[in-house]
Amino acid sequence: MSFPISGDGPVEFGAQLPQAVDLVVIGGGVIGICTALFARRLGLSVLVLEKGRVAAEQSSRNWGWIRVQGRDLAEVPIALESQDLWTALDVDCGGRLGVRQVGVTYLARSPREMAGFADWLQQAAPLGVSSKLLDQDETRALLGNPNAPWIGALHTPTDMKAEPWVAVPELARLAVAEGALIREDCAVRGVHTAGGRVTGVVSEAGRVAADRVVLAGGAWSSLFLRRHGVEIPQLSVRCTAMATGPLPQVVATAAVDDRMAFRPRDDGGYTLAPAAYAELFLGPDCLRHARRYLPLALSGEFDTKPRGPAPKGFPDALGTARRWRDDEQSPFERMRILNPAPSAAKLAELRNGFAQIYPEVGEVSQQAGWAGMIDVLPDVVPVVDHVGALPGLIVVTGMCGHGFGAGPGFGRIAAHMAAGRDPGHDISRFRITRFSDGSPLRRGPNL
Repeated sequence: MSFPISGDGPVEFGAQLPQAVDLVVIGGGVIGICTALFARRLGLSVLVLEKGRVAAEQSSRNWGWIRVQGRDLAEVPIALESQDLWTALDVDCGGRLGVRQVGVTYLARSPREMAGFADWLQQAAPLGVSSKLLDQDETRALLGNPNAPWIGALHTPTDMKAEPWVAVPELARLAVAEGALIREDCAVRGVHTAGGRVTGVVSEAGRVAADRVVLAGGAWSSLFLRRHGVEIPQLSVRCTAMATGPLPQVVATAAVDDRMAFRPRDDGGYTLAPAAYAELFLGPDCLRHARRYLPLALSGEFDTKPRGPAPKGFPDALGTARRWRDDEQSPFERMRILNPAPSAAKLAELRNGFAQIYPEVGEVSQQAGWAGMIDVLPDVVPVVDHVGALPGLIVVTGMCGHGFGAGPGFGRIAAHMAAGRDPGHDISRFRITRFSDGSPLRRGPNL
């Protein structure tokens, strides 16, 4: 399988549209697929509708990290549960998800960075994380004596990785084997309501009745919600990544400093990405929500570069429709897969940078380079909540780059919410009303 998933091949998941199910899931990324799997295990009939292909957007374009380290404190228990779920799901899938404990390491060049690591660890330690601070000698020993001026690190030995472009389709096959229905190339144009609550969805292939719907649309979620009069200040940013060809295995942990992230892959190569670097295409939503993002921009903690107008068909492009009827083609059909071009300059920087840190690997070849659009929110934590204006609709979005690793946990939570059960965690931090109830936004960590 290529990485990321291109959608060029034949449709794998082509379930017939049922007249009715207990739950419709909009979006075939990691959270949507996990929601469907755990909903089936709760006894619900469930249909996943994906406008393009399973995992073809950010769910196959991420770093593959399954980490607890550095997460917002409200996310830590969910991330810990997700690691347990990933391990169990890998067993269910016959070990094909590529789940492996490699540890995650945040590398520091300055005492200020080390102080930030120490502050997070002090708060997170009571939650049961395995993280620890490393001095310079310990860091160099762990990282294979790199050619880099790192003075220390925050290391979580129990953090893991999986191979995204392999893992999520495998989870979809598991969900189908357990009775879930999945249909690719079938966009949902909107939810159908009656008596003030959700009664189903209208897809391009017809209507499906359901009194519960989970929206897990990633970068497209806010556009879908806005059509129904629900607004959240979600934007999407372009992030570049690449896969090297096979290289000498000089480092076994996943690691990141202020410039580059890297992790070993099972095929003998490494996945590389710029650290905290993102590109923001300008569009109507970007301008409308600029005030909410101003504190984040002024903090200087994220390297986000403004770019020109959003390309045609992107969620925030000037020409992208914000309103359409159920019998009209939607923006989701006009762009089946959001497939931005990577930054060529960043790809070159990554190859050169990794070779400088580890000169013994020689020339770093590029097996593939890609980019993805990450759904973000101004406080860097997601929305996971019932939509009060549309009873029966649950939204899980704005993962801010954390969605892959925490996908099983958030999917399990969404399934329990859809089944009317206790989500099992305090999710009040992720309420949708925090953007409209006048409460101050509390930004998550920038680690």
